[in-house]
Amino acid sequence: MTRFPYLGLFLFMALPLFSNAQKNLHEHAIVVDTHNDVLSSVTLRGLNIEEDLSGKTHTDLARFRKGGIDVQVFSIFCDEQYGPGQAFNYALREIDSLDAIAARNPDKMMLVNSYADLKKAVRNHKLAAMKGVEGGHMIEDKLSNLDSLYNRGARYLTLTWNNSTSWASSAWDETKMDQGKPVGISKKGLNDFGKQVVERMNQLGMLVDLSHVGVQTFYDAIAVTKKPVLVSHSCAYALCPVPRNLRDDQILAIGKNGGVIHLNFYSGFLDSTYNRKQAAFMQRHQPELDSLKQLKWPEYEIAGWLGKKHPAEVDSLRPSMNILLDHLDHIVKLIGVDHVGLGSDFDGIESAPQDLDGVEDMPIITSALIVRGYSNADIKKILGGNFLRILKAAEKHL
Repeated sequence: MTRFPYLGLFLFMALPLFSNAQKNLHEHAIVVDTHNDVLSSVTLRGLNIEEDLSGKTHTDLARFRKGGIDVQVFSIFCDEQYGPGQAFNYALREIDSLDAIAARNPDKMMLVNSYADLKKAVRNHKLAAMKGVEGGHMIEDKLSNLDSLYNRGARYLTLTWNNSTSWASSAWDETKMDQGKPVGISKKGLNDFGKQVVERMNQLGMLVDLSHVGVQTFYDAIAVTKKPVLVSHSCAYALCPVPRNLRDDQILAIGKNGGVIHLNFYSGFLDSTYNRKQAAFMQRHQPELDSLKQLKWPEYEIAGWLGKKHPAEVDSLRPSMNILLDHLDHIVKLIGVDHVGLGSDFDGIESAPQDLDGVEDMPIITSALIVRGYSNADIKKILGGNFLRILKAAEKHL
């Protein structure tokens, strides 16, 4: 339950009063989203973000501008089905795709590989397009591949996705249970090679992303890194106890490290009742579910497909946007406003809170922060200033 039971009504009534203030503040802030999966949508479904994709994706170039997003980190992603000999090359394909989109749209976007590049793009009113690799399996156990991805513009690596690597355990695998018994991997955390990966990222100036990683991997990485960490798209476990979210002690450790937690917009990571409601929805459509499983679709693709086929039902499952602000408030109370930001996970999720239908809706968050009583200076930190700080810190030589 939200801290303020009538905030939804108040927010609805208050937004017109704050519209001018919200617009000016949003326009003057550098708005950063640290995680968007639209490249996977483009690659897998043959879509083009240069076109109007309203109703098909959360994202396209025109809607970035409408949402006032200045900096977008595009996720370079493939799942565990891509093993050795495939995952690294798939990453290069997605990087090629983003490079080609930027080359076709020099008036709208600019590839950026540094803080200086980012500031230049913002000054020229272009979308600053950055790259973040989601999943350590994509380096295929080779530091040379990590170097190559950095040289191609990747500025963070998420140490694991849901699947563990040979050198780092994921939150999914560290907590996997079957009939009340743990069935995940036996060796948790970073091994010696995993520690070398973190050290090499520090040397390169690449942000260490701790979304998706298991608790032991988290603490091993915190112990090794000499720079502030990134959490690109995660929420607070205390409000929604799923393995992917951060426990309070982890949040405190990030505050001590100087890192920043960027909040995921996925309903299932925000609302503790969502997974139960979604399970009931899936059960109502079991025949369709079984058919798609026979086709060996990944679970996240099945959920997305069913959602598009039954939009009214899925929309009824979405929580109030206030719950996103509750997670933000929780983190701020623990470690302060200098350690929180936004990492939507748009186009990697099938459900976001009410009113957050795509990248064009980012100004609504600014309005909600005003209503919650955050100062203009603090809102600018949340919208992007905190990310800029750790990006600059990552670039400093050890």
